[in-house]
Amino acid sequence: MARRYFTKADALTIFHFLGILMQGIGIVLLLPVIVALIYGEFEYILPLMAPALCSIALGVALHKNFKKYANLKLKHGMFISSFAWLWATLIGAAIMMACLHIHFVDALFENMSAWTGSGMTFFVNVEVLPYSILFLRSLEQWVGGLGVVIIFIGILIRSGTAAARLYKSEAREEKIKPSIANTLKKTLEIYLIYTGFGIALYILAGLPVFDAVNLAFTSISTGGMSIKNLNVGFYQNNIIYVITMFLMILGAVSFNVHYKVIKTKGKSIFKDIQFRVMASFILFFSIVIFLTNSGIVPMDILFHVVSAVTTTGSNISTAQTISTWHGSTLIILMALMVIGSSAGSTGGGLKIVRFITVLKGINHTISSIVSPEGRVIPTKIAGKKLTEREVREAGAYISIYFIFLVFGWVILCFYGLDPLNALFDVVSIISNNGLSTGIVWGGLPMIPKITLIFLMWLGRLEIIPVLVVFRTFIELASPRKVKKNLINRTQKQDS
Repeated sequence: MARRYFTKADALTIFHFLGILMQGIGIVLLLPVIVALIYGEFEYILPLMAPALCSIALGVALHKNFKKYANLKLKHGMFISSFAWLWATLIGAAIMMACLHIHFVDALFENMSAWTGSGMTFFVNVEVLPYSILFLRSLEQWVGGLGVVIIFIGILIRSGTAAARLYKSEAREEKIKPSIANTLKKTLEIYLIYTGFGIALYILAGLPVFDAVNLAFTSISTGGMSIKNLNVGFYQNNIIYVITMFLMILGAVSFNVHYKVIKTKGKSIFKDIQFRVMASFILFFSIVIFLTNSGIVPMDILFHVVSAVTTTGSNISTAQTISTWHGSTLIILMALMVIGSSAGSTGGGLKIVRFITVLKGINHTISSIVSPEGRVIPTKIAGKKLTEREVREAGAYISIYFIFLVFGWVILCFYGLDPLNALFDVVSIISNNGLSTGIVWGGLPMIPKITLIFLMWLGRLEIIPVLVVFRTFIELASPRKVKKNLINRTQKQDS
């Protein structure tokens, strides 16, 4: 008898490991309670605690009741990763609804934006929000920057096959150390060091401790969601701008590169092709925008180019100001947001390595056509040979990415939004960036809001896990078709 693609055992395995992550999410979301106590926001303590404690309790129940289902496969990891981000968003939304009494969908948007590092907000005036809620948003960005699943498997799950498959489910391939456990430990260590370093720099620059902590969290995680209405522009301080750009770039560089740089005392940073491409983009496009836009201050240009290519979304100019910039500038920023940062970093977008891979593949195709027959043309990135499969997968990923991007753009245009501004904001959303022309706000109709929430989730998970979940649900929803396929498969095997 042929096996079903998705069985009861598969579901229970997912519940078992998801239970572990739900406990971790709940524990993390208890931390804003400390901030509430510090600032005397006692009325928010219960609303902050209740959803987090529910997550812990439910997680414990799932983990213990299904502990015999521990044979984790990659498809399980895809499900767990997809649902973990949704669960984290749901619990964060429940907290905001309880504390602020906002609409459920708006709360979902706000928290999905924070967890995924997309950085857009529906709040018109964030400065009136409680300190605990402001810290909650920054904390979600910081955890989400490294990865919801990655952080918790590093702390809560032992080394082994399960950890490796969960690690891969969040589109992670690189290893700092031979084992996944040691890789995660070292990655978290580097992340904590850089975060502490960023906090110290901001305090030395004159920021209050609360501002320094939140800004460091959102910059190193390439989240970009601010505790100020004017974002980083609130501070009107070039030193703050430079520190923020420095942290954004740190967050957008692969942790594998960071480890090598630390070991070689900075000597290996320029050997990384993704960093070289990022640095070249920042320099070249800053000059291009400066030469074609005489009305924009050079610091504004540099800051927003860095913010775009690192997919942070922090800004020192308002959304309204950005919307008035020349169309060519907006197109350049869109291109940088789409390409994104380095693979293995906290940033989003397509990732620079995929961009390079496709270009190499195109070059190989053209070279094969014009070269003498039988000539072998090697294709390499940083000395590593590229396989046809890698080129094919990168091309397929980019194609699917743009299909969903266009889908979101069409939805926004259908509701009467300016096409160029709508495209800019959709690119920003799916790239988990956060730069905006101001058209994304709480007054949007329900369908565009839900579409944008979906695109943030899709972009952060890098599409494949979401498609795996959708395919499974389609098969489960069509039992007759599944049964027919299984019968045909069995008959072929018998013959």
